[in-house]
Amino acid sequence: MASRAEQFAELVRQQPGNALFRFSLAQALLADGRPADAVVHLEACAASRADWMMPRILLGKALRQLGRGPEAKPVLTAALDLAVAQQHEDPERELRALLAEL
Repeated sequence: MASRAEQFAELVRQQPGNALFRFSLAQALLADGRPADAVVHLEACAASRADWMMPRILLGKALRQLGRGPEAKPVLTAALDLAVAQQHEDPERELRALLAEL
């Protein structure tokens, strides 16, 4: 039986432009403890829609986990801007805390 990451990787191979498949693959990779593999997919998702907050949050967290804090900061800042604009209070609090740690 294929893992969730393998299942979504196959869907991404079939439809590489499908941002939702890429997002699901990235989430599965993060759940498997593979942030380095998730980064490229999260970057593609963030690039696909200027108003999509979640890929930016996960991308920032993945970059931090990889010790790439300077790269994470602008990503998390962009996610914070979206959280504020979209009135998502819990993500806003989380993002402010993450940014304070950088």
